[in-house]
Amino acid sequence: MISLVNASKRFGPKILFDGVNWLITPQDRVGLVGANGTGKSTVMKILAGMEALDGGECTSQKGITAGYLPQDGLQLSGRGVFAECLSVFDRLKDMEREMESLLHSMAELDPSSDEYHAVSDRFSQLDSEFRNHDGYALEAKVGSVLTGLGFPKQDWTKRTEFFSGGWQMRIALAKLLLEQPNLLLLDEPTNHLDLEARNWLEDYLKGYPNACVLISHDRYFLDVTVGKIVELWNKGLHFYTGGYERYVQQKTERRALLEAAYRNQKERIDQLEAFINRFRYQATKAKQVQSRIKELDKIERIEIPPDEKSIHFTFPQPKPSGRVVAEFTGVTKAYGDNVVLRDVQFAIERGDRVALVGVNGAGKSTLIKLLAGAEPLTRGQYRTGHNVQPDYFAQDQYKELDVASRMLDDLSSVANGKTITELRSLLGCFLFSEDDVFKQIGVLSGGERNRYALARMLLNPSNFLLLDEPTNHLDLRAKDVLLESLQEFTGTVVFVSHDRYFIDKLATKVFEIAGGEVEVFPGNYEDHLYRKQGGSPVTTLREEEAAPSVPDSAQESSKQRRVNPLKLRQLEDRAGSLEKAAARLEAEIAALEERLQNFVSVEETQQQMDLLARRRQELERTLADWEEISVQVEESRQ
Repeated sequence: MISLVNASKRFGPKILFDGVNWLITPQDRVGLVGANGTGKSTVMKILAGMEALDGGECTSQKGITAGYLPQDGLQLSGRGVFAECLSVFDRLKDMEREMESLLHSMAELDPSSDEYHAVSDRFSQLDSEFRNHDGYALEAKVGSVLTGLGFPKQDWTKRTEFFSGGWQMRIALAKLLLEQPNLLLLDEPTNHLDLEARNWLEDYLKGYPNACVLISHDRYFLDVTVGKIVELWNKGLHFYTGGYERYVQQKTERRALLEAAYRNQKERIDQLEAFINRFRYQATKAKQVQSRIKELDKIERIEIPPDEKSIHFTFPQPKPSGRVVAEFTGVTKAYGDNVVLRDVQFAIERGDRVALVGVNGAGKSTLIKLLAGAEPLTRGQYRTGHNVQPDYFAQDQYKELDVASRMLDDLSSVANGKTITELRSLLGCFLFSEDDVFKQIGVLSGGERNRYALARMLLNPSNFLLLDEPTNHLDLRAKDVLLESLQEFTGTVVFVSHDRYFIDKLATKVFEIAGGEVEVFPGNYEDHLYRKQGGSPVTTLREEEAAPSVPDSAQESSKQRRVNPLKLRQLEDRAGSLEKAAARLEAEIAALEERLQNFVSVEETQQQMDLLARRRQELERTLADWEEISVQVEESRQ
């Protein structure tokens, strides 16, 4: 469909990639990954026809369309949201208007006339094409996509220019999804989506009828939406099957195989060179020496690419607080007539890692501001426990920084004995390397300043961290550093994030905010979804209400009826992997059996027989595991 052939691209002296080949087939689902600055967005623009290659070719079949969503920067104006999205169907709307005109003409013409037959034929042709493109369901399609991406119906007539940058990007995404180009190119599509919209997009992309290439720093999103990973690294493209977790596993395995092949080759090269050097000047060995020189010349040397730097930073642990860290009793927060929280009560205990979830505008940021003391209560009581020291990271935290200071100098002023090497390592974790650390804070972009503010805060954390969107503007590597540090953190954390993987790995409780109420779900986000689907009752935190009791028998039968769909999907994926592994082993066993028919030497035959025995044992174990997992899947589906 679309292919890169011997493609090369550079920016000045920096080579982004060189001599790469890539064929994108009609229903590919591809995640494009790589470190910041390697050229992922450039590859997307080349596929979209927005940038040219320096060498090689980018070719596509005739009639292929590509739709590209950048990370930001799109501005729409002049129409309401619904009308703007409906504009992608202008051709079909023109067709509809022509059909209406033809109907009027047919009503006025003599049915026996030639003109009537010509008009009727044209109407039939248009009507058939219109139906094939679901022309009678255009408004329903637009409404479905807008609802999925979080636009309330009352906003559909609101003009696009009155929406913020994040919502503008949602409108642009909605238009692309409605257009359904042959190749959908999405650069960080979840950046401006809350969890509910992200989950909807995940399901939409699973059913997308055409090819899709996307860049995302959300591991979970990649795992459930793509079937291939293409890594841009070391000036080349490297291809992997499966989602992100499978890619990480395969990359480790490939590295191990490459290193083993390198060691074997080096051993052979050393043997050849030793023989050549030893017998080079002996006439009786001249023929053998020349033979080995030729063999040495033919060897294609294996190169081991440099290791990617693994970064780990140990953050200082805070002083312990009392058991109860924060407690709300009958708290209400309103802005005029808009009641965001109503009669809420809960307690946060030492060591809790609480994720606040809910649709945009539900009140997540409001609740975290109340906990930080940045907003006053309208009614109720908020108490903090003994020795609690809250520290608040806002979405616009960068506004609190000294813009005249250099990053390294500013960090040194609050470092409490950390060395310059440790401080530079910390800044490197958050994507500031080499001379970047000497930049003045004032010249950084908003995203860069937010990253720096987060690094600064985590250098000397308090015992009650309140983090509003800490994962924004972080790539996968920086998110891993942040996640690891917070997992090791002995204090208490309340955070807002739209990164599913980050929440699942960090949260020990989930507070869902909706309709002015707060519901508490123990566990991570997966547990939260399971319980919402009927896994167990939840507690609504309002003074005047209590959770209804459920008879034990009803609870037991509910548990039997409902199966966690995420666990079921993991079992199905595991069964599929085992089935593929068994197929590979069967093919290898067949090849070994065929090879044994050609005798070479006793030693080699013995080696092949030993390998064949091992592969047969592996196949037996794999089939046993597959059978066990398959039984679990069947039982779960009942």
